[in-house]
Amino acid sequence: MKYINIKILVTLLTAVFICSCSADFIEEKRDFSSVNVEVYQYEELSKAYLDHLYYLMLPDRNSNMAMWSRAAVEHSTADLFTKSSDEIAGQTDLNREYPDISPLNNHCLFSIGQAIRASVTNNTWTRIRYCNLYLSNVDEYSGLDEDFKDQVKGQFYFWRAWQYFELVRLYGGVPLILEPQPSNVDDSENQTPRSTSSEVIDQIVADLEMSQTLLENGRPYTQNDAGRITAAAAAALKGRVLLTWASPMFNRTDDQSRWQRAYDANLAAYNKCIASGNSLDSDWKNMWFNLNTPEAVFGYRFNEFASNSGEFQKNNYTEYQSRTRDQGGNGGIHPTKNIMDAFPMADGTPYNPNGNLNQFYRNRDPRFYNTFAYNGSIWPYAQNPNYKHWEYYWYPLAAEPGKPTIETNNQRDGTGIFLRKFTNSNSSNINSFQNNGNQYMEIRFAEVILNLAESAIGINKLPEGKEYLKSIRARAGVTNNDGDYGLATATSRDQLFAASINERKVEFAYENKRFHDLRRWLLYNNDYGTCSRLNQTPIEGSRRQGYYTFVKLDENTIYENGRGTDPLKGPSAPIINRDATTYPNGITTYEEYVDYLYDNHFEVTVRDNVDQTDFNFKWYNEYYFFGIYQNLLNTAPYLEQTQGWGGTFNPLD
Repeated sequence: MKYINIKILVTLLTAVFICSCSADFIEEKRDFSSVNVEVYQYEELSKAYLDHLYYLMLPDRNSNMAMWSRAAVEHSTADLFTKSSDEIAGQTDLNREYPDISPLNNHCLFSIGQAIRASVTNNTWTRIRYCNLYLSNVDEYSGLDEDFKDQVKGQFYFWRAWQYFELVRLYGGVPLILEPQPSNVDDSENQTPRSTSSEVIDQIVADLEMSQTLLENGRPYTQNDAGRITAAAAAALKGRVLLTWASPMFNRTDDQSRWQRAYDANLAAYNKCIASGNSLDSDWKNMWFNLNTPEAVFGYRFNEFASNSGEFQKNNYTEYQSRTRDQGGNGGIHPTKNIMDAFPMADGTPYNPNGNLNQFYRNRDPRFYNTFAYNGSIWPYAQNPNYKHWEYYWYPLAAEPGKPTIETNNQRDGTGIFLRKFTNSNSSNINSFQNNGNQYMEIRFAEVILNLAESAIGINKLPEGKEYLKSIRARAGVTNNDGDYGLATATSRDQLFAASINERKVEFAYENKRFHDLRRWLLYNNDYGTCSRLNQTPIEGSRRQGYYTFVKLDENTIYENGRGTDPLKGPSAPIINRDATTYPNGITTYEEYVDYLYDNHFEVTVRDNVDQTDFNFKWYNEYYFFGIYQNLLNTAPYLEQTQGWGGTFNPLD
């Protein structure tokens, strides 16, 4: 099991007092000037110090894991990156128009952190400093057993690499600080210039290789260590890092040596994960709720403790914000038609978004039904295992001036679609699903496979890359009518690259991957030719859309009844009972009855008011590598500003 056990984080305080080793330990952490040497001499204090680093790195309490990123949180809101893609609608600092590109504007990300201060705040350089303090001192002062020390150091190296990877894929090269700096911001030792992107990538890789070696040779984990970073996680992250370095965002000349390096790393990660017991989970729908799922390479759990339980509360709000208000949730996550259109048919062939909209839900990839809830879906929860989700509208009477253009049985807004992924059919709506402990997988074995597939395609091992893509679809339950799970026409390098991008869009929908995939493939617009080359729709200039489902009196007549009785609800419904237990002739199942309703009493149209009026997605190519915001430059003038943001630093070096 590879999930962060949130409960262990409370040991930060308790271990200090149990050991009675340093009465000043907590105070020293507050002023951030040093750490008592006893941290390196007692296992419980080392664990407490490490647990606190996990706490700083991990999602906050009540996080919505469908759209959470530490870097996004540190800039403005957790959903910044998700809404700055085609997954969720909404205007953000990164998708609206500005008069110019400037480090004074809010589109200049704040997540690069702040200058070191005497008091501790949880930011980028705080987390790096925690790693550096331990790694720089443990060998000098340590009285720890070597196997334990290796286990702990392996985790610190991983987290330092993790933080630097978050920086390099947003900013390119950043200052490489591998020793604890003085806490005085004016100290000349703190004036570290930006390293090149290649130097940062090499350091990340070196840290991950060290992490893997130490964890392989260190003290084996026990059951109480469930959730710790593993050697397989270090190998998988290295694969992700080098795939990013090989991708067009960094690799504008398609340097084959970078693709080869990525392939070697991802093949090694694939083999390491298999040797560690990872595999694709055959139960795609429920793997989020299985603590022992073989899919998990690196992830973390939440808990179900209530606020008055006296326990350390760390709830996952994803289900609360996904479920409708009818079910007792918040109903705040509305997937777009733009993402739904990417899901293929049941046989893996592409869906035609220009076809009959009334049949948009029919005969789709099994992942479609486990990712989205649409009008007519059965969407169970503990209190209602046969809950049917209805989301339709009807017109008001023409004689009702000033009334809304449309009226819905539930007065909802959004896209007409809800996020079903991450919701458990057995979840209770007591306390509105808010005490939810569902786990989240940051790195799944499916990603290791798709990283390897893309790397194989990059070095022209096309049949091998295609086999990996097929394995993802086979696990999902796609039917194999063409012998290639719908990929028979994908034969060239670029066609298979496109297939890989599309597969990631489907497999990892709402897993915080899309924003970074769009950036690393330069797909926000066609300025670099990648959209044309890979047959992708540019995001810039688009509007995120959804569906309206209107009620029809019959096959040809839209129903008008103003604010009257719901035309489809109950035995006395004016048109037909949506919840009927006896069906028209020839209809024997609920699924067939839903089809009947769509064919005879629903009309689906595109909903184009999901984004605000007059909004079109605006992208600036400077966002492929963000600049340093002006307030930070004012305190660190020795830092070189990024090209395009008023400086000369080249993030492609």
